[in-house]
Amino acid sequence: MNASVSRVSPKAGRSAARYRSVFISDVHLGTRGCRSDFLADFLRRMSCDHLFLVGDIIDGWRLRKSWYWDDSHDEVLRLILRHARAGTAVTYIPGNHDEMFRRWLPLGLEIAGIRLRKEAVHRTADDRRLLVMHGDEFDSVVRYARFLAVLGDGAYTVALIVNRWFNVARRRLGYPYWSLSSWLKRQVKEAVMAVDRFESALATEARRRGFDGVVCGHIHHAEMREVHGVMYLNDGDWVESCTALVEHDDGRLELLDWAALSGLSRFSPRPAGLPQAA
Repeated sequence: MNASVSRVSPKAGRSAARYRSVFISDVHLGTRGCRSDFLADFLRRMSCDHLFLVGDIIDGWRLRKSWYWDDSHDEVLRLILRHARAGTAVTYIPGNHDEMFRRWLPLGLEIAGIRLRKEAVHRTADDRRLLVMHGDEFDSVVRYARFLAVLGDGAYTVALIVNRWFNVARRRLGYPYWSLSSWLKRQVKEAVMAVDRFESALATEARRRGFDGVVCGHIHHAEMREVHGVMYLNDGDWVESCTALVEHDDGRLELLDWAALSGLSRFSPRPAGLPQAA
């Protein structure tokens, strides 16, 4: 299986793209680190039959502490609703940061064409069955020690702030964007082991339940590879990696790095105002 994230020249991908299915997660609307402007650009320039929102779309944890919301956050919500009105089957699977929606799951609600589900089953065009879930159920830190998860969330926020100013300096010196938090994750042995355990747990669960693969988010690490004989597919996030998992009409699965694909610069300031979705 090709495990790489698609990165092509900036001139490619400028026209509208059509996919059979799109999976996005970990947008974290309500935080300053969210690249909602990049996501709005992606949503505006693609169409699909199935759109899966795989958790942590809205960051309830952060919004309870301090309110932050800009025009591009509104635009993301408008574009998702526009896809639903246009006939796209939109499924929202709450994660741990938007867990406030989980209390509504027993009602089986559908709001403005968006179905709220604990998890979903997706069958690809080439007849593979995928289990779709956020994945925090298999993160022992979130599941058994919530206060540590909150502490980790705070540390991640600090890392993003440091990263922002660090990259201001890099830009002035003529260097490209560089992610401090991603580097730290790769360097810390415990973090690497935790990612491996998470991937193994998700893949084992999918295999136990007879699925060909599992689609998840949660750990902000885009990946597509075989684990324990099943496909492990993590769609990444829209804070740093700005990635989405897409299914083409023939069932082929691909990870898209939207910033690289569209020539968007992570150095660019977030726009003060955006054209609103119809």
